[in-house]
Amino acid sequence: MLARFFVFLLSLSPRMKKEGWLWWYQSLAKGHREGNWRYMNYGFSDPNAHPIPLEEEDEIDRPLIQLYHHTATQHNIEGLRVLEVGCGRGGGASYVARYLNPSSVVGLDLSPQAISLCEDFHHHISNLSFVQGDAEDLPFDDASFDVVLNVESSHCYPHMDRFLSEVQRVLRPGGRFLYCDLRLNGALPQLEEALARINLESVQREDITPHILNALDGINERKEGAITSYVPPFFRNAFRAFSATKGTFVYKALTDGSGIYISCMLQKKNH
Repeated sequence: MLARFFVFLLSLSPRMKKEGWLWWYQSLAKGHREGNWRYMNYGFSDPNAHPIPLEEEDEIDRPLIQLYHHTATQHNIEGLRVLEVGCGRGGGASYVARYLNPSSVVGLDLSPQAISLCEDFHHHISNLSFVQGDAEDLPFDDASFDVVLNVESSHCYPHMDRFLSEVQRVLRPGGRFLYCDLRLNGALPQLEEALARINLESVQREDITPHILNALDGINERKEGAITSYVPPFFRNAFRAFSATKGTFVYKALTDGSGIYISCMLQKKNH
């Protein structure tokens, strides 16, 4: 019941959508501060891809890291200034900073509790910092970054146009927008229209839904075990819906074709 009520709440209005997601992520960051939970995406698993080398401590999160790797390596970011919008618990920003050799990574999130958590978890990484802020009103100067990264976050935003306008503003000319997310119930055309209205040129796009489902299937047992171990019974269905375990509405949508998960790279035009 809680999961269905939460979905209904988010559909009421843009303001309620933002406040609802903020409440949810504040609650997660405040109530679940386990150091071994640093990623909040569905994962990515392509059986034909060459395995990425990982340190032993990161191996347990391989499917979740692979989604960041797939998205962030659409462009060579070595030596570049990277902004991740919607950094959550900071695991993805940490992976990018440690493995892909950018000059700097700034992780931004709407939730102050999430930013506090990120700073506690990742303070030892010299080229990584975190800032609290709104994806629709980024607290940065024009042309501040070479790359903006956005992984499985934009479906929470009330106004996609405002977010994309901000991405365009903070990117330097020629900068890249590296993006992945899902859209449900025929909402992809609205996303495509929003992308077409801004000064970003599409470089590549891919439907990665099969690779998302492969990952969800592979980590389903781990998720269910964690939910049973750490989440009070009343909240478990909400956590299952949030994490798209088997049988939940997002999992079903990705399976039956009413949902789609895409990744893409866009480039800011030079004029």
